Amino acid sequence: MVITIVGIRAPNPSPLTLDGTNSYLVIDTDTRQALCIDPGPHMTEHITAILRDCAMHDAEITTIAITHGHPDHAPGALVLQSLCGAPIYAHSNSSVPHDISLVDQQSIPVGSAHVVAIDAPGHTFDHLVFYEPFNRALFTGDVLLGTGYVVIAPPGGAMRPYQRTLARLATEYAGAGCIYPGHGELVDDPAERIANYRAHREQREHELLAALARGPQTIPSLVERIYAQTPQALWPAAARQLLAYLLALEDEEHVRSHVVKRELTLAEATILYPHWATIVGTRDAPLVEAELGTASAHRELRAYELLT
Repeated sequence: MVITIVGIRAPNPSPLTLDGTNSYLVIDTDTRQALCIDPGPHMTEHITAILRDCAMHDAEITTIAITHGHPDHAPGALVLQSLCGAPIYAHSNSSVPHDISLVDQQSIPVGSAHVVAIDAPGHTFDHLVFYEPFNRALFTGDVLLGTGYVVIAPPGGAMRPYQRTLARLATEYAGAGCIYPGHGELVDDPAERIANYRAHREQREHELLAALARGPQTIPSLVERIYAQTPQALWPAAARQLLAYLLALEDEEHVRSHVVKRELTLAEATILYPHWATIVGTRDAPLVEAELGTASAHRELRAYELLT
């Protein structure tokens, strides 16, 4: 038995999707049956490319699986299903239309082979990572990227579940041979990449706590201090990331907060409640809203302080 993996990148580059969303075909070369992981956005040219590449390998898509429901990963599933008739597998928490709900460690058939679903909350609460044993391959969606770091933003995401997901991958899948990420290039050093991601999260939290040690601060002031070397266009994303840390620290009673009873300055409002269409364009604004959750954010300014 040989399992071939084919990557197809969607033509939807953006600040959050990097060069575009990666879709994958996992092909059992004996039966010529294929699993498509993350058919991507609703883009006709991308679905056509997936079917074309599958035909080039003389295979047929018999199964579709979604890592999570964000609009750059999931909407193409129904379009692809309408053309090939394959059932759609998704997390049991997913609101995306699907035929089969997956739980942790459930197998997805790929001809005579299979792929294992791993519950991977953090970036979203409907996130799955898939493991393909023949190639020892992890399909990580937005848990781990090929370049840079993923954003963890409330209310759709949470920091501590995400860190637990990274810890689990480091422990239970230490023998993985490669990572096929949702964005970016193939990662051939999974253990090193996972360790790097974990260290990055710990370092950011250390920087946050060090900043709060100077006294109570708002998220905009924290962003300006901690992300001073980051392009200001990315500061609203950084603000959502800091909020994920702060919510975890509040829940653990390391930090407390209170509402600042004054109007937001223009700079504060731009960081906390940006008009994404003016930053990323009208095409990508819905994706950014879904990723970062700013549309559902209650418009207020809070100050955070360490508890002694």
